[in-house]
Amino acid sequence: MYMTLKGQFFIIIQYNIPMKSFQHPLWGYEIQIPNTWFHMRFKDKDGFAANPKAFEPDYEGERLGQLLIHGEWNALQKPAEVLWKQHISKTAMLLGAKDIASAPWSIKGYSGYEVEIVLPKKSEKRLWAGVLERGWLVLTFMVLHWKVNRESFEPLVSEVIKSLRFIEQAKGVSTTQKGIPLPPGVTPADPSTIINDILEPEAWQAYQSHHPLGQLQAFYTRELPQYEWDIEEYIPFPNQGEHPFARYKINKGDRSSLIGLFSGTEKDEHNMIVLKKTT
Repeated sequence: MYMTLKGQFFIIIQYNIPMKSFQHPLWGYEIQIPNTWFHMRFKDKDGFAANPKAFEPDYEGERLGQLLIHGEWNALQKPAEVLWKQHISKTAMLLGAKDIASAPWSIKGYSGYEVEIVLPKKSEKRLWAGVLERGWLVLTFMVLHWKVNRESFEPLVSEVIKSLRFIEQAKGVSTTQKGIPLPPGVTPADPSTIINDILEPEAWQAYQSHHPLGQLQAFYTRELPQYEWDIEEYIPFPNQGEHPFARYKINKGDRSSLIGLFSGTEKDEHNMIVLKKTT
């Protein structure tokens, strides 16, 4: 017997679907999804579905059933309830829906809220959303499917969501020569394109990244201690200060470094990671 997202039960005679692991190395979560499901990335959102066309707004096929996971780095430490209401309001407005009262929701000790968003009566779709908070990280889940697929899809997607776990260290992370971890997919860059008047070029390194700044902050906040770096100071982005970038002051033994995370420009949308060896 399996519990669905809204607390209702379905009896499953046989539920033996081969699963595979999906790990998000930046946000730091892992879930189990069916082997036949596809993963698609939409900037700060990750989508999972049996048919990738299910994410197209005008898709009317039988295999409509999708899970979207949206990560947010809560740099300003807003209450999760505030972020949740903002997200639900935007979603409801976008879909021409109205939301009902949220209910408390938790998975493996992490708390949040859930709601079934009421779509227009003429819609044959069902929409559920939930949010979980873990420190600075806020994960929002959205499940959309045909109402007629409810008995087959909801128990499956419920198991996918309930498989959620947070990792301590991402797989396949490379490091600089000084042992500072680097997010996957970054490429070397010229520090002088970000920092003016560099007096000691040998002390600086820079990398170009397509990852949003929130994901980069989640990565470094989690991974630095795993590589035995102590975070002496962390100033998140966005912040209330005058410097529009995230920065870390770190040390390991007699070595210390600074990490700056800079947002892209209009000419170059890539975000930048800048490292400076201080001792």
